[in-house]
Amino acid sequence: MQCPYCGSQRLYKDGLRYLANGTSVQRWLCKDCGYRFTDPNYKGRDKWKNPPFSLNLENCLSDNCQGNDEPVGGDPTSLGRLVQTLATVEKEDNEKSGQAGATENATQPAADVKGKLIEFAWWMKKQGYAESTILDRCRILKTLVKKGANLFDPESVKEVIAQQEWSEGRKEFAVDAYTSFLLMIGGAWQPPRYKRVQRLPFIPTETEIDQLIAGCSFRNGTFLQLLKETGMRPGEALKLEWTEVDPQNRTVKVTPEKGSNPRLFKVSTALMERLMALPKTNKYVFSGVKLKSLQKRFEDQRRRIAAKLKNPRLLKISFVTLRHWKATMEYAKTKDIIHVMRILGHKNIQNTLVYTHLVDFKDEEYTCRAAWTMEEAQRLIEAGFEYVCEVEGAKLFRKRK
Repeated sequence: MQCPYCGSQRLYKDGLRYLANGTSVQRWLCKDCGYRFTDPNYKGRDKWKNPPFSLNLENCLSDNCQGNDEPVGGDPTSLGRLVQTLATVEKEDNEKSGQAGATENATQPAADVKGKLIEFAWWMKKQGYAESTILDRCRILKTLVKKGANLFDPESVKEVIAQQEWSEGRKEFAVDAYTSFLLMIGGAWQPPRYKRVQRLPFIPTETEIDQLIAGCSFRNGTFLQLLKETGMRPGEALKLEWTEVDPQNRTVKVTPEKGSNPRLFKVSTALMERLMALPKTNKYVFSGVKLKSLQKRFEDQRRRIAAKLKNPRLLKISFVTLRHWKATMEYAKTKDIIHVMRILGHKNIQNTLVYTHLVDFKDEEYTCRAAWTMEEAQRLIEAGFEYVCEVEGAKLFRKRK
């Protein structure tokens, strides 16, 4: 057996996937590139990729959902199959009852919570919520049910939320999710007051980021380099299409998410070469993987790199951290908050102002380089260095550490 991504035979077993018929299938992880895949010799693989409707909620909302090998945006995801099936079921029910959009009574017993969560997911899909929001809200409601909450009794939900040792932000999110659920079933409540505590994001040094990029697999390293140079959201980077990559002009175009603005970025020659070296199996640059799976592989590689370098700070670096780093560095370089706002794609400047509190660099915190030829100067500029002056025929460049 070999890795379907890089062809390596250096594999190790990485858990089992349990199927609806009571059997299981082996999952493998490539030691060279970090790609995780299902045993290709399993005969029921195609059937599992399109499970019956009764399995969709468990797969889609499971806390341990590992996804599948389908590319994002290619064949329908588990949520896509879920809502497509729900649309069919709803249409058939409406034809039978003659009432469009009919739903069950809000006093539905707790035994039917599972079906109600599926209905809730479909309702949010019709309201235009993002897929990540739908999954996150359904999962938090499922967690509340596991901890003893009755979704049809607001006081019960209040008690369970109050008993949890969660952060104020997580409790606030649970309240928002349940408020949406009540809106769907026609209920109402007096929501408890939880206020998210604003914290400044962790900003690593560029050296630490480069160490992670160098130590990760080629695909993960390319993904991190893209986030570092552009400040994209992880979801935006994962949905990057080949048609949005221009190797001649070295630009990538961002299709925004979360209501942001579209952006166009000029990237380095090194990053463009890495992007063009990725396999072109479908229209997406990072095909064949979901964000959760990519993040898990990155966390495994990050843990090994941090242990090898004996630097626990590396464990605090996530995909979103690189977006914070990019914004901080751009503001430190330009002192122009509008420029940073445009790079991040924010529509509200209040979301960008937090980065003004992160810039407190000393003048001596620079890395200096000298260029004697045009090629050397070009490489330094592409690496993020800025020109300072010319001394004895050498051009001096600097970059913040």
